[in-house]
Amino acid sequence: MQVRFLYDIKEILHGWGIEESLAHILNIAFSVLIILLIAFIADLVTKKIILSSIARIVKKTENTWDDIILERKVFDKLSHFAPALTIYYLIGYLFFDFPKVASIIQDGVLIAMVIIGLMVINSFLKALHEIYLTLDIAKDRSIKGYIQVAHILFYSIGLILILSIIIGKSPVTLLAGLGAMAAVLILVFKDTIQGFMASIQLSANDMLKIGDWITMPKYNADGKVIEITLNTVKVQNGDKTISTIPTYSLVTDSFNNWRGMEEAGVRRIKRYVNIDMRSVKFCTPEMLEKFKKIKLLKIYIEERQKEINTFNSENSVDETIAINGRRMTNLGVFRKYLEVYLKHHPLIHQELTFIIRHLQPTEVGIPIEILVFCKDNQLDVYENVQADIFDHILAAIPEFDLRVFQNPSGEDFKKLVN
Repeated sequence: MQVRFLYDIKEILHGWGIEESLAHILNIAFSVLIILLIAFIADLVTKKIILSSIARIVKKTENTWDDIILERKVFDKLSHFAPALTIYYLIGYLFFDFPKVASIIQDGVLIAMVIIGLMVINSFLKALHEIYLTLDIAKDRSIKGYIQVAHILFYSIGLILILSIIIGKSPVTLLAGLGAMAAVLILVFKDTIQGFMASIQLSANDMLKIGDWITMPKYNADGKVIEITLNTVKVQNGDKTISTIPTYSLVTDSFNNWRGMEEAGVRRIKRYVNIDMRSVKFCTPEMLEKFKKIKLLKIYIEERQKEINTFNSENSVDETIAINGRRMTNLGVFRKYLEVYLKHHPLIHQELTFIIRHLQPTEVGIPIEILVFCKDNQLDVYENVQADIFDHILAAIPEFDLRVFQNPSGEDFKKLVN
């Protein structure tokens, strides 16, 4: 049933001698004022009564999630529907004489309500993400990428609804027409689609999380992950610079994640020093006497020499030839020294991998590799321990009649000339 009192007002104005055209304009203006007044009252009631009541209830609860939703103004944005709905329904009643005008205004209000709905969803998704960050699982898995996908999805739906209102077509019909543009859309949103799939893989396989220390030389990344989004992963390097890596690259390319090392509380030391192979030789009795004076080697030298003498004696070895029988070498004794030295080092883990080994000899000498773990994974402590160990190694090498291999310098050639 339509409201007819505005029609009566028009007749009253006409009866007062006001021209019909002016009475018509005044009638429209009065209708608009009535609509705006009712919409204002609806907005006032919603905010002053309903929202205030909700705020009081939320503050009394012990939960934090409802406080976050309130702070993100989800209910405030939701309250905008009250005046919008009021205007939408009153237009049809008060502008019954102007159906085309009423239809245009209603379409405009519908578009406004779609925008309000997107604002509500946007605030709610942000609140949802903030609530998630308060959970313990948020330290291990980020959902920011999924939140971004939800934003894109709802914005796309909102755009389709707005277009359908403007052109006066059903959203289903519009979607059917967009099907032909699928290839174009896939091309435009290629990075977004790849990032979304990569985010799922990274999360599902627990490959990456906020706070992980990763290295990816291709992107000059060597630091901790500070943000994971749909399209990019931000890494703060040791020098405080930020490296940005495409999310899908973490699936298609290789990278190192040092999380296991940090969780174990240790850090690997893996370095080698090249020994000049020309300095490797059998130990003479004089050399063995000298090595016995080294505290860490005394027991080893005595036991090893006893074992060798017993073997050579039992096998009637002619010891006048050095390569007959068994003998110790200065390189072998040096390796044993490194082993004992590191066994007594207070910051070297004794239960994890502990290897002192030869690598393949090359044109730059024979590499002696140290592969152990430092008990402290803090970078400054680790670097100091590693430096101290190799300072000692380089200083100790000459004590075993060995030489470090290094390419000749100008000083070496100068000595040859002289």
